[in-house]
Amino acid sequence: MKVIISGAAGRMGRELLKYAHQDSDIDIIGASEASGSDWIGKDIGEVIGEANMNIKITSDILELIKSADVIIDFTNPETTLANAVLAAQARISHIIGTTGFQNEEIESLKKAGNHAVLVQSGNMSLGINILSQMTEKIARALSDFDIEITEIHHNQKLDAPSGTALLLGESAAKGRSLNLEDNAVYERHGNTGRRDKNTIGFSSIRGGSIVGEHSVIFAGDSEVITLSHSALSRKIFVKGAMQAARWSLGKDPGYYSMDDVLNIEK
Repeated sequence: MKVIISGAAGRMGRELLKYAHQDSDIDIIGASEASGSDWIGKDIGEVIGEANMNIKITSDILELIKSADVIIDFTNPETTLANAVLAAQARISHIIGTTGFQNEEIESLKKAGNHAVLVQSGNMSLGINILSQMTEKIARALSDFDIEITEIHHNQKLDAPSGTALLLGESAAKGRSLNLEDNAVYERHGNTGRRDKNTIGFSSIRGGSIVGEHSVIFAGDSEVITLSHSALSRKIFVKGAMQAARWSLGKDPGYYSMDDVLNIEK
C-alpha cells in the first residue's frame, strides 16, 4: 500500500510514520507539511528518530499523489479540503482524521467522494465508534433523559468541542430524531434559565498532555447512566486510520465513515 502522510511532523503524523515504518506492507512514498514549516526539506527519518529514509517532507504533494494509493490526513480543514481535491482528481483514497469542519466544508468533502473513496470520521478508534452506536440507541430508548457530553484534551488542541464530542452529539441527536445544531448548547454562563428538554450539552476541558477523554451522560429522574472512553495513546487512532486505508482499496468512490470500515450495523 503506497501511502502519503499529510501533516507528517504533527502529533498524529509522527505516530502514523512510526507505524508505517514498522509495517512491511506499507510503503511511505511521501510526506507533507504546511509551507513555511521548519520540517520542509528534512527526511522523515529525522521526524521519528530513525535513520534517513530518503523521503523529504514537502509542501506540495501534487507529483507524489499520482503514484499513491492513499493519503492519510490529520491536518486542518483548509489543508484537508485542498488534499480532497487532489485525491479526487487522482482517484486515490483519502483517509481524514482532521476535525473542526464547518457544515459547508463537509458538503465539499462529500462532493469529492463522488470521484474517489473518502473516509472521514471525528474519531478513528474502534472504541469510540462503538460508543457512538451505543449513544444513539440509549438516546432513542431513554427519550426523557437529559444528555450532556464532556470532553477533555491536551492544551495544544485547537478546536472545541472536539470532533469526537460532535460525533457523539450527532449520534445522540439521531437517536432523538433531532437536528444537533438546533439543539446543541456549547457553553453556559450566568442566568441561563431551566434546561430545555431537547438540549444536548457540551463541556470542553483543556490541559496538560491528555490524549482524549469523552463521556456521554444520560441523566434521568433519580438515575444516571454514563458512557465513557479514554484514549491512552494515539496508537488507537493510527490503527483505525490504517485499517480504513486498507479497507478503502478497491472500493467504489463514495463518502464513507468508520461505521462502514468497521461494518457496524446502523
